[in-house]
Formats: sequence, C-alpha cells, structure tokens
Amino acid sequence: MSNMPSDVAHATPKYYVLKTEVLRLMAGLQPGTLIPTERALAEKYGTSRTTVRQAISELVAEGKLGRIQGHGTFVAPPKVTHVRQLTSFSDDARTQGMRPDSTLVALNVVGSDAEIAARLGLDQGEPVTRLERIRLIEGEPLAHEVAWLPGKLPRFKSNLAKAGSLYAVLADVYGVHIADVEDTVETALAGPADVRLLGIEMGAPLLVVHRLARDAAGAPVEWTRSAFRGDRFRFVSRVKAGS
Repeated sequence: MSNMPSDVAHATPKYYVLKTEVLRLMAGLQPGTLIPTERALAEKYGTSRTTVRQAISELVAEGKLGRIQGHGTFVAPPKVTHVRQLTSFSDDARTQGMRPDSTLVALNVVGSDAEIAARLGLDQGEPVTRLERIRLIEGEPLAHEVAWLPGKLPRFKSNLAKAGSLYAVLADVYGVHIADVEDTVETALAGPADVRLLGIEMGAPLLVVHRLARDAAGAPVEWTRSAFRGDRFRFVSRVKAGS
C-alpha cells in the first residue's frame, strides 16, 4: 500500500508526489549519502519504477540529487552561489571560500566574425583573442567559458597562467580596467559538447551567461559566453541602491 497521502496523490501527478516524498526522505542526510534504489523506492511507496525514475530525474536536474552510473544516486552537495559583479569568476569563488581553477581548452587569435565584431565594436575580420576554458570549483567542472578580447595580447598564455584571473591579468599586465559589465542570462539544454566538457547528461539544464564588459571610456573590452551547469550553479546579482 502506498504511503503517500491519497488526497494529494489524486490532485497532482504521481511522480511529483513521489518527488516530495523523496525530498522528505533526504532531509537531514549528508551530501554523498546514497538513497534507496529505484526498486526499493517503488516498493516503499507502492508505485512503478517509471514513476520513480521520473521523480529522481527531476531531482537530479535540479541539483538536489547526484547520479553516478554503476554507483547509485546520492544526496548532492549545495549549489555553488556565484555573485556576478565587476569581479571575476576566480574572485567570486575565493570570496565564498571555494577553490577555483581552470582547464585551458584553446587560446588563439582569430578574425572576428560578424557577431563578435558587433559586440566588441570592431570591423568584421579584425583580430580578437579567443580564450576557451573549463572553469572548476573544488576540482569539479562547473562551466564552459569562451571569451573574446579585442586585438592581440602579447605573451597572454604565460601571463594568464601566472595571474590565474582574466580580469587581474588584463588590469595588471595590459592596463585594461573593467568599469562596467552587462550580463544577459538565459537557459539552455546540454548538447554533445557540454556532455563531453562538463561531464553531465544529454539534455541537462544549463544557465548561459553572456557578459559584455567595458572600460571607463565605454569601449567594449570583453565578450564572454559562460555555460554553467544548472544542477550545480545558482546566479546572484547585486546592485547598489540608486545605481
């Protein structure tokens, strides 16, 4: 016999009712704790494994549960809260007591296409520095990031490696100071490249942030696309009153 309240079960989809039951089951459990198998949950709540699978899949997509093939489903750690201001990814992470890192995917100088040229106020074909990285928190992939910067930056790879932070190297080495930024946020679903680069499932939710940064004169100095894992990331924006 099902342990779910019958009045609630009739009013909402079965998988959603089960989802709330699993959340109650998780209450107080430490991150990394395994939850019962699909078969055990189906027997406990008197429902089908299909219903259980749908409930679990939503909880995984929301970042409340994690799943490793062959090892089971477990309580996920809290989401990373990333505060987007004039600071960099690295600065935001360190402020929250977390260890940021990056894996360099590609770094080259290319001719700007129509979109990048328009974003950076350039003529199409003018050179831009393209920086592609996987951003990590505590060694775990969190985002796939591609940044475009106007022109060529001499010895950029070695200077970036030393500084660690894009904004730090731009300011300290190249004299480029970020004065204001504009972030545009949208949702997307993971495709094959995201699966490969971020270690997530096909169709998993992503939070995509496009950032346009300008210097004090209002000239664009950075255009970045960052695709964050929706199951591990929470976006917070702070604005001072009156600004």
